[in-house]
Amino acid sequence: MKETHLSGKKSEPMLKERSDALYKGPYKAPNRAYMKAMGLSDSDLSRPMIGVGVAWSEAGPCNLHTMGLGRKAKEGVYYNKGTPRMFATPLVIDGVAMGYEGMKYSLVSREIIANTVEMTINAHAYDAFVGISGCDKTTPAMLMAAGRLNIPSIILYGGTNMNGYLNGKEITMEDVFEAVGQFAGNKLSAEELKELEDNAIPGIGTCAGLFTANTMGTMAETLGMALPGSSAPPAVEGIKYDYAYESGKAIMALLENGILPRDIMTYGAFENAITALMSMGGSTNVVMHLIAIAHENGIKLTLDDFDRIGSKVPEIANMRPGGTHTMEDLFRVGGVPLVLKKLLKSKLLDGNVLTVTGKTMAENIASMKIPEMKNDVISEVSKPYHVRGGIRILRGSLAPEGAVIKVAAAKITKLRGPAVVFDSEEEAFNGVTNGRVKPGDIVVIRFEGPKGGPGMREMLSVTAAIIGKDLGEKVAMVTDGRFSGATRGLMIGHVSPEAYVGGPLAFVKNGDYISIDCDRGTLELEVDKKEMDSRRRGWRQPEPKHKSGLLAQYAMLVSSASEGAVLNP
Repeated sequence: MKETHLSGKKSEPMLKERSDALYKGPYKAPNRAYMKAMGLSDSDLSRPMIGVGVAWSEAGPCNLHTMGLGRKAKEGVYYNKGTPRMFATPLVIDGVAMGYEGMKYSLVSREIIANTVEMTINAHAYDAFVGISGCDKTTPAMLMAAGRLNIPSIILYGGTNMNGYLNGKEITMEDVFEAVGQFAGNKLSAEELKELEDNAIPGIGTCAGLFTANTMGTMAETLGMALPGSSAPPAVEGIKYDYAYESGKAIMALLENGILPRDIMTYGAFENAITALMSMGGSTNVVMHLIAIAHENGIKLTLDDFDRIGSKVPEIANMRPGGTHTMEDLFRVGGVPLVLKKLLKSKLLDGNVLTVTGKTMAENIASMKIPEMKNDVISEVSKPYHVRGGIRILRGSLAPEGAVIKVAAAKITKLRGPAVVFDSEEEAFNGVTNGRVKPGDIVVIRFEGPKGGPGMREMLSVTAAIIGKDLGEKVAMVTDGRFSGATRGLMIGHVSPEAYVGGPLAFVKNGDYISIDCDRGTLELEVDKKEMDSRRRGWRQPEPKHKSGLLAQYAMLVSSASEGAVLNP
């Protein structure tokens, strides 16, 4: 498709440039016959064909409703004279897979979803793409696919869960994970744990705090790839279905005007996304996802960009896990547009970037009625909750290529202590719950990186157990794996290079001193060069944990976490 823009309306053949190649002319009669078997008419086949990709599954509540959103998007497409064709993608529900071997498939699923969208769209010559997302990896995957395909595309995030309540107190799934640690430490009874289990997640939608799914929904909107205001409404709100319908209508306008994802997801748009991430104290996983999305758009985004922007952007959100509020609470006071309005007013965003409305971000915000009610969810930029962005990049002898921490969710920012080393998540969980980890220790979990895991598991079970054992402000964790967006404490992940490829993490021994200083941005292993050289000479790469199947294929192709853990053919 040619890169024409708002200045010139496309002719009808150009609108169907892709699908005409598959469905037009006498030699394509067999192709049309298949379509007519599903009830499509010649009139339907004369319209642009729009793929509506829905990440759907009954594996958890996060995406249980997305088929309904997809059907509503189809109505919008058809209203604006397109022919929608819906298809489903697989997904992993991270919270369900957490603390289990299945979590290794979570990050892998991001690539599989992106590949599924590419495969389906290209195999069937669809002219444009609507992506309906939900749980953690589905939104970055849809955005990656949009950038890779570079045909008119729009994303709708399926939405958050409502707040849970117990005894008048607001709770989320984060409380349940941490309660397991309290139970292990005999600070919570089995009955109390079950009460939390029964009440934390009241219905459909993703985890309620500003964890990975909700942060990525925010990113889709901030990048300009989702309709303004569409990300924050909870899954059960009727307005979410209105946004689905409008997204279906909007994709036809994008197609007509030739607006492509790479026109929208520019370097300036990614700078805006990083600014929003820092200002809200979102999930550490989003660092990796934004780098991967940029990669698919042909843009070089690095950890240095996050550090540069984070140093000048204050944190203005009081949201879980670093604060007290949820995505539902943000929706009630104005949603993502409220955040963007405050950042634009303070000249921290580029308001001239293009969006899926065909207008700039600044034009979108100016046209919206955004409440200015007093609240403690989002502060003024001049009176932030923290003067520096919520995520920091650490570097040093233990992480030459970088590591990531959510300082917004850590009450301590410095610690020097002896390493307690574990070679897997399971070992670490048992060590924490059995009392092996003491105040002042630095917990090291290695061989959980993209290649070594493989799949770079999130470790909410371990970090929650540390919080539950009342060690959250007394120990730190360092790993080449990942953390859930719900993680809090001095937890450092994405250490690169990872241990499996011979990164410094592979050579740490029990009792080695590690020094962490988030204020200075350093992560140092206090072992001299001569000793490190000796350890390196005696090291042998472990046998791969998987020698066949999907995880083995992934381990062969995946890049470093510092490069977004993208697959290199």
